[in-house]
Amino acid sequence: MTDQPSAATPMNAAAIPMNRVSASTPINAAPPQPLAGIPGKKILSIDLGRTSTKTCISRESNNVTFVSANVKEMSMEQVRGGVFEARATDPLMDLWLEYQGNGYAVGQLAADFGANLGVGQSKVESALIKVLACAGYFKLKDDISVVLGLPYLSQEQFEKEKAQIISQLNGPHVMNFRGESVSLNINKVWVMPEGYGSLLWCEAQPKKAAAMPDLTKVSVAIVDIGHQTTDCLMVDNFRFARGASKSEDFGMSKFYELVAAEIEGADSQSLSLIAAVNRAKGDRFYRPRGASKPTNLDDFLPNLIEMFSREICNRVLAWLPERVTDVILTGGGGEFFWEDVQRLLKEAKINAHLASPSRQANALGQYIYGEAQLSNARART
Repeated sequence: MTDQPSAATPMNAAAIPMNRVSASTPINAAPPQPLAGIPGKKILSIDLGRTSTKTCISRESNNVTFVSANVKEMSMEQVRGGVFEARATDPLMDLWLEYQGNGYAVGQLAADFGANLGVGQSKVESALIKVLACAGYFKLKDDISVVLGLPYLSQEQFEKEKAQIISQLNGPHVMNFRGESVSLNINKVWVMPEGYGSLLWCEAQPKKAAAMPDLTKVSVAIVDIGHQTTDCLMVDNFRFARGASKSEDFGMSKFYELVAAEIEGADSQSLSLIAAVNRAKGDRFYRPRGASKPTNLDDFLPNLIEMFSREICNRVLAWLPERVTDVILTGGGGEFFWEDVQRLLKEAKINAHLASPSRQANALGQYIYGEAQLSNARART
């Protein structure tokens, strides 16, 4: 196996400034074609979110694709069932593949067949299928490099899961993606702690006056509030502080459980419930299966948001090393709770910043890291 450079010691070359790109929320449309910045090198970045997989093949923020995190192993006859349709369907609504004699539905299709989000499972589970599905969606073939993140629950567990996922991904793979035979050779795999991609993305942005410090010269914390974990990373002058960093088994899933508890018959892992919670105020309606009318989430959501924001902030302050001056909030939860959490951090005299776009930042920063690694490798040859 080719030796893999340590992603726990990122290189400053990953923070190459770029032209500002749109931070608007992407709308998943037809899959973009590979746009890797290094000629002949295809990089696939995967943020293994528990609500959705965020994936990209360029550093353009409006080209990050969201795939629901549901995965369902099925018979090959079941996954092939949609091929009778007369017109081409949206690939994201009908992601399926066959691999090593097994069939898999991914995303919304898997949810339709009863798969949940897998809360509580290791992210190594189903990671290979998610990577293959994303590669198929982007029409990638032949040699590719993959960069992704895993929770930093402990140094020991991170290194163990990192080795597992590299072993699963590295090498050749042949699959049938939505009826088409695809051959891939994953020749490079980089794994970094979840949340670190957001630091790389923020550092790569053109600086606004005093809005964001020079992240290579300060002690900064990255707090990635995800669905399953809250990842708290400590970085000194761009050096990842392994001993002071941790991921905690606490995230948006706990919040969705509180919301579901307010609604008879609600499922906290329902994609429809999650979508309703994240809509704008005045448009947050959710009707569980079997209910005669929808529930207006605005009747109780503000109180839950305030309560949960205080819980997040208490946990962050309990962890936060004394030398930290700035905190970067990222992830779907970072954006969702930003207003309350940044106010509470300000009261503690901590400078808070929000990665933008927050949900896409990890995938984008990971892509930048992959670009830098390939550029460095090419420069050495």
